[in-house]
Amino acid sequence: METHPSSRFLHRTTQPSMFTLMLLASISALAMNSFLPSLENMAQHFNTSSAIMGLSVGIYLGSSAIFQLFAGPLSDNIGRRPVLLWALAIFVLSSIGIIYAPNTATFMLLRAFQASSACAMVLARAVVRDTTTTEKSSSKIAYISLGMAVAPMLGPAVGGYLGGHFGWEANFWMIVFLGLVTWFIIYFDHGETSPKHDKGFLQQFKVYPEILTSWRFWGYCLASAFAAGIFFAFLGGGTFVGSVIYNLNPQQLGIFFALPAFGFLIGTLFAGKYSTKFGIDSMISLGLLILFFALTASLVCSYFNYDSAVTFVAFMSLVGLGNGICMPNASAGMLAVRPHLAGTASGLGSSMMIAFGALLSTFAGAILSSESTEMPLLFIMWFLSICALCIMLSVRKRNSLFGTNL
Repeated sequence: METHPSSRFLHRTTQPSMFTLMLLASISALAMNSFLPSLENMAQHFNTSSAIMGLSVGIYLGSSAIFQLFAGPLSDNIGRRPVLLWALAIFVLSSIGIIYAPNTATFMLLRAFQASSACAMVLARAVVRDTTTTEKSSSKIAYISLGMAVAPMLGPAVGGYLGGHFGWEANFWMIVFLGLVTWFIIYFDHGETSPKHDKGFLQQFKVYPEILTSWRFWGYCLASAFAAGIFFAFLGGGTFVGSVIYNLNPQQLGIFFALPAFGFLIGTLFAGKYSTKFGIDSMISLGLLILFFALTASLVCSYFNYDSAVTFVAFMSLVGLGNGICMPNASAGMLAVRPHLAGTASGLGSSMMIAFGALLSTFAGAILSSESTEMPLLFIMWFLSICALCIMLSVRKRNSLFGTNL
């Protein structure tokens, strides 16, 4: 790890400030779900169904996976700063285009380009690994993940208000404004942190086997993917559960999505404070156990007809708590496997996680119909928690055998 000058806000020769990294972490999450409370109004505007408009979440996630796949190696090659500036420029222009989209197909296409914002979170984590030791990286990643928690928490609530009073377009004008603010802050605050490489861009992809043949990378990556998949399944099916099963209006839906994000916020604060003390592996295991017990309890309540909007969102808030503890540590674990390839590892790991999330989001929305209860969605999420726990147990056992505990 190279030594970098201490951060000085709005100084282009130093590493970016914590505020800037948190902003980068939040912009993609905000664009992903802030418009969801206005989904019905958007469906009416584009003369289509809510189910079709809901596919825009899966398209956004799938496109995010592609952008991240290239952003990591590209940033290792030409630097974090130029990749971020170009990605955010594409994000702002496509967000403006969405407001004036003439039809559903154009809207979906522009949503795909809007997903360029996903590069921001990937490169924020890479910057942390460029400038921080393994022992401290999980704590710092947890703190910048606060942006990921605050954005989904405030986004639907603010989006529901803006959509209810000014129309669905107001959500995207808000995103345009925040995208422009983020671009200017990056331009003036982000000094380059990437280690210098003499490899060409295409040569960077040749290092993928070095990462893909590492069991530890796969372990942390899959544990992260299954845990994140729980959130994405909720994202894909939560709108249906809230609006159809529990008859919530757009403003109530905003709160419905905000409370699990608040749980994620608490989880990231806990991870930021205690990850260095207890270690990456222990914190991931704790987060996954919380996920498993919360989903088991929710499934039992639903099975015996004790469910309501209150109980559902309460257990989803615990799911958010578990994810807030697990996700930053799993990300730090992935980056620690090959520190000299932090951008590539971050991009590849996030790409796999988001691609899996896109599939789950689409699948969760597809299995729910007007005759459904919340049970199919809960069962999927519960099964994913078991998968994540089994993988993490395997990682811990292997790390113990080879003396590579984190």
